[in-house]
Amino acid sequence: MATPSDKLAQSLEILKSLQDQEIVAIRTSLLTRTHRERLLRNGFIKGVIKGWYISSRPDEPPGESTAWYTSFWGFCADYLNNRFNGEWCLSPEQSLSIHIGNLCVPNQLLVRSQKGGNKPTPLLFETSIFDLRLELPVKQDIITKNGLNIMSLPSALVNCSPRYFSTHPIEMRAALAMISSASDILHRLLKGGHSKVAGRLAGAFRNIGRDKIAENIIAAMRSADYTIHEDDPFEDQPSIVFTPRDTSPYVNRMRMNWAIMRGSVIERFPSPPNISTDTQTYLKQVDDIYATDAYHSLSIEGYNVSFELIERVRSGEWNPDLVENDRNHKNALAARGYWQAFLAVKQSLEKILNTDSEEVSSIVETDHEKWYRELFAPSVTAGILETVDLAGYRNHPIYIRGSMHVPPNYIAVRELIPAFFDLLRNEDEPAVRTVLGHFFFVYIHPYMDGNGRMGRFLMNVMMASGGYPWTVIPVEQRAAYMAALEEVSVSQNIIPFTEFLAGLVNARIVE
Repeated sequence: MATPSDKLAQSLEILKSLQDQEIVAIRTSLLTRTHRERLLRNGFIKGVIKGWYISSRPDEPPGESTAWYTSFWGFCADYLNNRFNGEWCLSPEQSLSIHIGNLCVPNQLLVRSQKGGNKPTPLLFETSIFDLRLELPVKQDIITKNGLNIMSLPSALVNCSPRYFSTHPIEMRAALAMISSASDILHRLLKGGHSKVAGRLAGAFRNIGRDKIAENIIAAMRSADYTIHEDDPFEDQPSIVFTPRDTSPYVNRMRMNWAIMRGSVIERFPSPPNISTDTQTYLKQVDDIYATDAYHSLSIEGYNVSFELIERVRSGEWNPDLVENDRNHKNALAARGYWQAFLAVKQSLEKILNTDSEEVSSIVETDHEKWYRELFAPSVTAGILETVDLAGYRNHPIYIRGSMHVPPNYIAVRELIPAFFDLLRNEDEPAVRTVLGHFFFVYIHPYMDGNGRMGRFLMNVMMASGGYPWTVIPVEQRAAYMAALEEVSVSQNIIPFTEFLAGLVNARIVE
């Protein structure tokens, strides 16, 4: 007679076969009632809407959003394909977000279909799908990206609402900068007789410095006997200079956000303390705060470490093979890795404190990969990781627990990291290097693990370069810290994160 464990194993095999087929939205018909109820009862699936489920983790606490945000795009693609038999596409505005690599989970996903019901379908965590009953673009103007039916970039630009340019200028400029020639745009403008849209797009291209494309649009429309009036749909000028080679939407979005956010940081972050500290004194102060820093930084990441463990690891009085269980073994390895990474960071710090400010970013760019290798070197020694796992940046997609922000794809990371260090190198304000350096590093999420610890190391190195004291983010304030990071990632609002860090730095300055 099969035991409950045997029965659950059978149900899990069925679930795995669905996952192997890359099915994210699990319809009721794909599971028998017995398997469905067993998986639901044991927490391996959760309901989204009536008759539809997603995979989940049994250890996920009630109210935890990670499984849903991780599954959102795949669920929507599967659900919409089933409901509309593939005859659907995202709105032009949402299509543009996908084109520029913005996969943040929207509160409401706008979808076009000739069978749309013109009403919302509520999903989990106050998200929804709103399916509009509208004609679809011609087939050649619909492409599939990340499993989603979206409008092609030229079609989305032509069909985008005028107001979207002013309400989402960063997204629109990043999308426009992806266009290198007017030809694809012109084909759609001429075929549809879109003279007003042509004037708007000509003005938009001129706004970002693509005068040649603007002139070609105007000339072509006029040669076809259309009356065209150029109209800039943006309310301001761009915060950066675009060149014909600046086509990466990931890099352009980061550059624009950096330029816009830096003013808020300068306004709210304290000026560097007017205290002269020699290198050895500063390094001694960093050594003195190490145990506190390690405890809080590791605890923020979910490790269960004590000051006693941290001190034993630092002194070398530890043997990971003698740790009594797997959980404590992982905590000890994490503590040892943090100590080794800290020593590497200190070496970088000493160079930074003894060099000109313009060299700071170059030192960090060269040294940060060593910090990362040291952070996980004990796990390699223990056989948990392979050396190749620490070679370079991630090669897989990654999701952040509980976050609506989806980090850029691993190919984009290769574009973003050099651009990130260029921004640091060209930034004169240490406060901006500190706040935006930390934020954009964790936003990019270049590694499969350790990004938070690396971001806090980078933050403190930038603090030191500006004369600020080494600052610890307390685990007791983890919720506020993560909420502030989420606010920047999803809404591009840097103010809460700046004020959060500024409060901690001010407290350190007056100590």
